[in-house]
Amino acid sequence: MAVSEALRVPAGGGTWLAGDLEVPAAPRAVVVFVHGSGSSRFSPRNRAVAGELRRHGWATLLMDLLSEDEERTDALTGEHRFDTGLLGARAVSAVDRLAGHPATRVLPVHLFGASTGAAAALFAAADRPGRVRSVVSRGGRPDLAGAALGRVRAPVLLLVGGRDPQVLELNRTAAGLLGVPHRVCVVPGATHLFEEPGALETVAAEAGAWFAEPGGPDAPGGPGGQGRNGGR
Repeated sequence: MAVSEALRVPAGGGTWLAGDLEVPAAPRAVVVFVHGSGSSRFSPRNRAVAGELRRHGWATLLMDLLSEDEERTDALTGEHRFDTGLLGARAVSAVDRLAGHPATRVLPVHLFGASTGAAAALFAAADRPGRVRSVVSRGGRPDLAGAALGRVRAPVLLLVGGRDPQVLELNRTAAGLLGVPHRVCVVPGATHLFEEPGALETVAAEAGAWFAEPGGPDAPGGPGGQGRNGGR
């Protein structure tokens, strides 16, 4: 049976985070969206990708990583948006919450991070290797995950716009620190926010393929592997 629920995620210290859980009938797995700096569960880009994934049978959780009070403080000071340790812990809380939810407790978990949320997703993958099956980053900053990169045990797909050269270089550097199957995938003509026509559709298609077969045939060690910094 399909589920559509406003989910509350405990984050410790009396803090609760808001999330939107959508589970289609006979879901393949659940994808947790970990948004980037200055964004929220209402991110139109993440919602567009989530909608495409649900059409193909994936459950999705879009959640806030900050409470309402923290959001207000961050809007004034920016003190939380680059706190990848805090954001990573919040992503772990979401993974743990899904493990106890009747609609998702038996489902594999995949993480989709954007911007600084990519670092938070990688932190969560490193801390919950038994639960997280794969990670996808869209225009992310995986370099901000630091030492956690070496602890990640799930395959990682790094999606970067072809017109986002600085972030592409940061992604390629971070990829060199991963000890798992991974791929840097360049989306031609896309800028950092993937606002160009067809860019988000490409992101959704690449993410869905990665979630279906983490690592994929093009990952290092697989048939046709492109090497540690491969892209297309």
